[in-house]
Amino acid sequence: MYAFEFKRPKTLSEAVAALGGEDAQALGGGQTLIPTLKQRLAAPATLVSLNGIDEIKGICTDDQGRLCIGGGTTHAAVAKGAGAYPALAALAANIGDPAVRSRGTIGGSVANNDPSACYPSAVLASGATVVTNTRQIAADDFFQGMFTTALEPGEIITEVRFPIPQKANYQKFVQPASRFALVGVFVAKYADGVRVAVTGASSNGVFRWTEAEKALSANFSAKALDGLKASADGLISDIHGSAEYRAHLIKVMTGRAVTAAG
Repeated sequence: MYAFEFKRPKTLSEAVAALGGEDAQALGGGQTLIPTLKQRLAAPATLVSLNGIDEIKGICTDDQGRLCIGGGTTHAAVAKGAGAYPALAALAANIGDPAVRSRGTIGGSVANNDPSACYPSAVLASGATVVTNTRQIAADDFFQGMFTTALEPGEIITEVRFPIPQKANYQKFVQPASRFALVGVFVAKYADGVRVAVTGASSNGVFRWTEAEKALSANFSAKALDGLKASADGLISDIHGSAEYRAHLIKVMTGRAVTAAG
């Protein structure tokens, strides 16, 4: 590690002010940032902890029937409190291990946009809205590539608003050492169609499988995928699996998610 200033604001306005300083970095649960600092892959002059800001924690349902989760809410709290959206609660319950779930936050995961993280697939498949201290961003506009989002410097995720689907399920083929998704697929069925989001497979991060969406919107059954084949172009190929293997898993996990969703 190295010397840096550490700030613990108690309000959102204090956090925004602190992040306005030169070379300041927000710190959520720290499950990604702390290891990055230890490896000296990042070296901000100031860390601004968001952990003490109660106004960005909690779960509720708004007047539009959306499940609203504060950006500072931990994975464990989502697993316990997101009963109105069972597929999302189940996803949160299977992130990492108990230590990760007790510290990591939904806002931190979404802001980091790790290409193998689980939450981005739920946000994208749900057509959720990411709310920050300055604006609202549609999921389709938020994720912009590996570790890249629409967030501006100093912008803080305060809430994620999830429209609750008629049916949904998340299936993850786990990389056993890291507990990240080798391939994860979140399927959500709404009155106006089906959305399918894939994580873990692409070097560009989370993405929608539009061909499957079209087929499943016409027939919400695993059999609707029979004639489809996910493209291996742009998919990750590493020691854990080739691009072709990941392409195969996309179809398999999508089918499992549809079947589990019922």
